[in-house]
Amino acid sequence: MSGREAYLAARVLDALLRENYGGLAARITRTRDGVGLPLADGRWVRLSPGVLFQDFVVAQDERLGLEQVLETLVEVADPADADGVAAFFEECLAALTALELHDARAGEVLGGRPSLETLAACLDHPVYPTSRARVGLSEDELLAYAPEFAPTFRLRWAAVPRRALAPGSADRLPDDVAPGWAVGDDEVLFPVHPLAVAEVRKIAGVRVLTEAAVGVRPTLSMRTVEVGPRLHLKLPLPISTLGVRNRRSIRPGTLADGARAEWLLRELADPDVLVADEQTYAQAGHEFLAWMVRRLPEGRIVPVAALNAPGVLDELSDVLPGYLRLLLRWNVRLFVRYGVALEAHQQNLALVLSGDRMRLLVKDNDGLLAAPSRLAAAGIAVPEFADRRMLNDDPHALADVFVTITLHLAAASVVFGAMPRARAAALLRDTLAEALDEYGDDPMARLLRARTLDAARLTGKSMITAGTLVAKERSGARDVNKFYGTSGPNYLRRA
Repeated sequence: MSGREAYLAARVLDALLRENYGGLAARITRTRDGVGLPLADGRWVRLSPGVLFQDFVVAQDERLGLEQVLETLVEVADPADADGVAAFFEECLAALTALELHDARAGEVLGGRPSLETLAACLDHPVYPTSRARVGLSEDELLAYAPEFAPTFRLRWAAVPRRALAPGSADRLPDDVAPGWAVGDDEVLFPVHPLAVAEVRKIAGVRVLTEAAVGVRPTLSMRTVEVGPRLHLKLPLPISTLGVRNRRSIRPGTLADGARAEWLLRELADPDVLVADEQTYAQAGHEFLAWMVRRLPEGRIVPVAALNAPGVLDELSDVLPGYLRLLLRWNVRLFVRYGVALEAHQQNLALVLSGDRMRLLVKDNDGLLAAPSRLAAAGIAVPEFADRRMLNDDPHALADVFVTITLHLAAASVVFGAMPRARAAALLRDTLAEALDEYGDDPMARLLRARTLDAARLTGKSMITAGTLVAKERSGARDVNKFYGTSGPNYLRRA
């Protein structure tokens, strides 16, 4: 058994316990030897108290095999979840392959002055255990296109009928992205990720060109590639990440909703908050015919997801308190005054450093939640989102997003990864309290305080349950990225 297999097996079992899939947490036993869990093969695995997000995790000195954990999954699974369980097996194998391949290539990648996006991609997701999995990709494809391997490659291109363009779409790419080729008067040029060529070829009326042009490298998101230092291009991919149901294609209407969300956030932004320009895009009625250009501001850009990478905070040791103040002050204001909760996790946030000034950059906003009644009461026009799930007047639904995204992923996973537990908890608790104190007894501030600082437990997302294991028809999840039902100890409360 490799070290990576033991590492992955422990993360998978931790996730199954956290989400209590199949009632697994009820099997936890307490004996004179401590707290533990019996596996399907009869082994008793010792557990330790969880630091973040859950009560117990696999003890650090336990070495598990992936097969032991997956056999236990089968034992507790509902027969109706057989397809999801089989899909999760594939995820686990794909994740193990990617982890071991990364270890084999880490020396050459990290020895070649990697970008911050590459460093961020070398870290695993704080919660989702098989975050490295891109099921269906070969090792050669991982090396050629996955961000943790720091590849560069050239885009493919397609001629798309002009009549297929959706309303609001740009009819041509910006000059600093397009290769300069001419297509017919009735056609427009679309960039295509090499991994999506086979899918685009299936679309009637679309011609995939033989030439490749415009060199790019993947960002942490993988489906977003860097064309230049301040120029990104988002493209659909025929893969799933963070769950088999988390497709990385781009549904029609998504980019238009992102542009609408951007305008809303620009109207609501603090002076020290920047919103990336994502207004130039095109869609053509198919999940694999889409592109969006993202323009980034001047200044040194540090992805929040990279802050826990080795060496990054050694150079930026004093940024965490300022980052937390920016993050929590703005997100609390959005929540209390306007009823807006952002799905801006550590991958969608960055710090922009310019001289002595630090600002917060937010991007990829098509997953936010906004309360129409609160926007209207504040005199803000309610965006006409195509995805009506983005509008929700339930304050607890907004609080669920704030807790699981802003608090867990954008704040806690970063600060607890950078400093000792007691110090991290105090910094996060005091910074959030300061942000909430500004609004006194406002009902929305009181609700958010009750759901965070004063809560006995903090809500969490059941990511592998909704993302892979259980079909939507059984889970009832309208959105697999906003499916809750689990909770963990409140790491904000004083010991």
